[in-house]
Parts: sequence; C-alpha cells; structure tokens
Amino acid sequence: MRLMRRTSPVERIQLVSVRGRPIRVSVRTCEPASTGTTPLLLCNGIGGSLDLLQPFVDCLDPRREVIRFDLPGIGGSPAPSLPYHLVGLPALLAGLLDQLGYDRADVLGISWGGGLAQQFALARPDRVRCLVLVATGTGSLMVPARPRVLKHLLTPRRYRDWRYAAGVAPEIYGGSLRGDPERASGLLHATTRVGPKRGYYYQLLAGLGWTSLPALPMIRQPTLIVAGDDDPIIPLVNARLMAALIPGAHLHIYDGGHLELIAEPMRLAPAIESFLEKT
Repeated sequence: MRLMRRTSPVERIQLVSVRGRPIRVSVRTCEPASTGTTPLLLCNGIGGSLDLLQPFVDCLDPRREVIRFDLPGIGGSPAPSLPYHLVGLPALLAGLLDQLGYDRADVLGISWGGGLAQQFALARPDRVRCLVLVATGTGSLMVPARPRVLKHLLTPRRYRDWRYAAGVAPEIYGGSLRGDPERASGLLHATTRVGPKRGYYYQLLAGLGWTSLPALPMIRQPTLIVAGDDDPIIPLVNARLMAALIPGAHLHIYDGGHLELIAEPMRLAPAIESFLEKT
C-alpha cells in the first residue's frame, strides 16, 4: 500500500531588501513543494503588521503559498526617512515578487490594503492574476465613514493601548466585536508588532488624494469583493459601487463588520478559497 505524503506548510520570516528598503516578509510554502502555483499576496490595513493576518492564513488551504509583508515603518520594517505615496508602492510590490522569485500573484487587500491591491492591479496588470478586495473602498472619492469613526483612525493608539482598543472596537469595527469588544484587544495586541508612530502617519499620508474610482472599469483581473453589512469604516454601499464598475466583479456580502476576516476567518476563508480555485 502506497502512503500519500501529507502537505504541511512551512513559514519563514525574513528581512528582504526591495529597491533599497528593508521589508519584513513572511512566506508560507508547502512541503512537498507544489509546482506552478500562484502565491497569494496579502496587503494589510493601516497600521497592521503581517502578524495580524495570521488567523486568516491559518484558515486557508495548507497547500496555498502565502506572502505577507510589513510596509515601511509598520511592524518589523524600518521606517523610511521620508514619506511615500500609494501610487509609488506597486514598484515596491513588483520588486518584492522579483526578490522572492515569483512572476505574479493573486492579491488580497483588506481596508487600506485594498487600495494598494487596486493600485497594483491597475499599474502592473502583468503581475496580478486575480484580485480579492475585503472591507475596502475607493479612497478619497467614496461614501465615507462617520466623522466620529474616522477620528479614531487618525492615531495608532488602538495598536498601543489595549484598553482603548476594546473601548472603541464596537464603534469603529462593528460586527462580531460589538458584543465582544475585548476580542479587539486580543486581535490587535496578542501577536501584532508595533512600529514607530511615524510609520503609521506615513501610511496614513500615503493615501492622501488617492482614488481608484475613475479607473475601476480598467481593472481586467477576475475580482472578488468581500464586504460586511455592519462595517462602520467602509459603508456597504462602496462595495456595491465597486462591483458595478469593475467588469465581471463578484460581490460577497457577509454578516459582520470591518475585522471579520481576522475575527471570524473561518466564515470568510471558504468563499475566498472557492473564488481562487475557480479563477
């Protein structure tokens, strides 16, 4: 009787020099290695280190290769001396894929990272096979959150003060965290690495004036839009608008808020896996 070797993921975290910038990167591969597969590149929300996405990664098919990274000044990536802009980041992502030996990737972006994923798909369509946009919008031209929600995003305090994180979680994240705000402290503080404050502000400034709205009809990659019906940061109407403007986009609406990909990943991972498998 022939025994089948079980596929087990192997993860390594390292600092990679990309266009002169040291970037902290996590790469999950499989043993035995699968050939011809397209890795899934994850783009995180504002202020979040790559560790924040661990619950979602753990719910993915163990055979799927996954790349995560910390933006400059976030988590374990040193802060740059000068601010940067989101428009220039596709070159960084392309350079990262080059360093890791990948021609292209499936790209998933959550929240702020969804803007980066859109910009990467538009600027370097040759490097993006398909696109998954989670709890995200179109930047400066979108239906915004309420001012009292937005004010909490102007500071990295929720990543540095667990009591503050629990206190604001129901108002800014909604969904499953409304009834259990203490979970926000665990999600944001248990394993997440905190970089210097200016790294957060650089990331905040990077999206200033950026919007994808006029360019959405030019996105040609197969696209899945995943949005919650109780997301205070990104109102659901934005997902519906994106789905209408991106050719052939699929819209998956879930019951929950802004952080469900991390708070309840077992509910969203199957829909994302199904899309990636069929694309």
